[in-house]
Amino acid sequence: MPHSLPNLQALALFLAVVDEGGLGAGARRLGMHQPNASRMIAQLEAQAGTALLERDPRGSRPTSAGLLYAAHARELLEAAEEFSAWLRHSRDEGARELRVGVSMTIAEHLMPAWLTELRRTSGRVRVDLEVLNSTKVLAGIHDGHLQLGFVETPHVPRGVHAMRLREDELVVVVATEHPWAQRERPLDPGELARTPLVVREGGSGTRDAFEELLPAAARTAPVQELGSNAAVRIAVASGAGPAVLSMLAVRSSLEAGQLCRVPVAGDRLRRVLTAVWSGPRRLSGPAADLVAVASAPEAVER
Repeated sequence: MPHSLPNLQALALFLAVVDEGGLGAGARRLGMHQPNASRMIAQLEAQAGTALLERDPRGSRPTSAGLLYAAHARELLEAAEEFSAWLRHSRDEGARELRVGVSMTIAEHLMPAWLTELRRTSGRVRVDLEVLNSTKVLAGIHDGHLQLGFVETPHVPRGVHAMRLREDELVVVVATEHPWAQRERPLDPGELARTPLVVREGGSGTRDAFEELLPAAARTAPVQELGSNAAVRIAVASGAGPAVLSMLAVRSSLEAGQLCRVPVAGDRLRRVLTAVWSGPRRLSGPAADLVAVASAPEAVER
């Protein structure tokens, strides 16, 4: 009967509470006031006929019945998301539009070739592209403003689907007159971490990835903080200090002799480029086509 069907918003809240470990945190994740969240959970438990959460001062955790309930709730919500996606597609089947957020390095050096291949293989697709740092791309995915994103940060939050596309190398670069340009031995990672660098702004995937690989670097104040790869390259070439950037972003400057690469001892600094989206786990339409292009072995940078 219709009145016995579960409330999907309440199920989403219950899963948020389970994932976050507390009613307050789960409510905040969904933008809900805690008193309303408490009433909604109570209604779920009344409908289930059993306690779903154990509450104590440290938070809330699912009971044994709650664990089983959560597993079925996830399946139901995924099915509802699939249905919603199908409904949107069937309502406007002729539309081939895609809102994509792209972090800056990918936008500058990979996305042009990907879009060219997408148009060649998938016909007429209108792609509305927004170039943002990785944190803002993820925010756009979370709030539904963006349908698909490409990020460079290793910090992909729960609730967002992610697909690894390729590895990217981070390299240390300096001006040709910098003392490190004449080094005969590779740079010690500890010395790199202690050195003030020219860095991208907070939220940049390049900066996040570097500080994940070399956590001590996050404790050293930068010499400059800039909002684009081009600005960082110019500052480094002008003698402001070293920087760590993607090889994609500095290859042409290295080949032109405008910058020098400084080898680093130990493992190479590598990070992963990732496609992200929310909603159904399986992509469809232009989003699936673009991810297929981006993940193809022959996908190359500009």
